[in-house]
Amino acid sequence: MQKSELNYYEKIGNWDFSQIKCKTEKLTTWDFYEKIKENTNEKSLCLDLGTGGGERVLRDYPEVGMIIATDFSDEMIKTAKKNAKKYSNKRVKFIKMNNLRIDFPKETFDLVSARNTIIDAKQIYNCLTLGGVVVIKGVDKKDCWDIKKMFGRGQAYYDEIAISEKDYFDLKEAGFKNIEKVEILQNEYYETENDLMALLLKTPILDDFSETKGIEFKHREIVEKNLFDKYVERYKTERGILLKRVYYGILAVK
Repeated sequence: MQKSELNYYEKIGNWDFSQIKCKTEKLTTWDFYEKIKENTNEKSLCLDLGTGGGERVLRDYPEVGMIIATDFSDEMIKTAKKNAKKYSNKRVKFIKMNNLRIDFPKETFDLVSARNTIIDAKQIYNCLTLGGVVVIKGVDKKDCWDIKKMFGRGQAYYDEIAISEKDYFDLKEAGFKNIEKVEILQNEYYETENDLMALLLKTPILDDFSETKGIEFKHREIVEKNLFDKYVERYKTERGILLKRVYYGILAVK
């Protein structure tokens, strides 16, 4: 993990998008948390990697025996522990840990989940019980492709191999079986220009511009005005400003 990337996530401090006005149109039925629910029960011990501020694990994770939720950012873990106070009945423990250095004994967890984060397939394999499941959801190369193409840069823009393909290959090499990989498509419609801009400021969609500038800068100083306005003009619809999202989902069994 690069220091600049860590600094970026320390500045962001959470993955709370509740203030951004956006309507989502799901085009694929595969659902990350439904897959977790289908493969756990009330006694399952689960590991959630890259949990961020804990917003989704607290709100959407099914009831299980215990969730160990990890993130490499101190600020994210602080936010997660603060958010956890609103969910006193949720059995979850937040700890700081690097995804690439899973510090748990072998065959500890019944399920490992990873959403929009890097993984080490072999380490996940080792910490899962026999028959345990890993569930992954990530941002694929073609995500937000129209706006990335307009700017000529963006997250995974120059990747020769899509991260979904890399994760699939790594899981297979690690020894996982029954690997299911799907493309997850959804359209997002942002109510105003400011809502779309807020998303771009909080995420690395356009090649980590927030990483160097920080979120304290004004919108127009971060994103080139002409290109942003051009995108808004082209993709503004009656439902809002369209952003085409492309994710991938993977489920595999040890």
